[in-house]
Amino acid sequence: MKLITDPNITRPDDFYEALIEAHRDLSEDQSLALNARLILLLANHLGDMDALREALDLARNGIEPIGAKPQSHAA
Repeated sequence: MKLITDPNITRPDDFYEALIEAHRDLSEDQSLALNARLILLLANHLGDMDALREALDLARNGIEPIGAKPQSHAA
């Protein structure tokens, strides 16, 4: 299964508004918990481990771990 990465939400503005509203009046810890629950609910709905691994890889791409040494760009 190839993960859909092109825009695919039929009403993205409505989704963004609903996401922001879901976080309204929550502490940072509560917002993090909401995000974790949302991720797990959507992952369960998707259910395909290959797609989930691909999503994890894409989401992590370009994020340097703490303490990572910058790559040199020697010519």
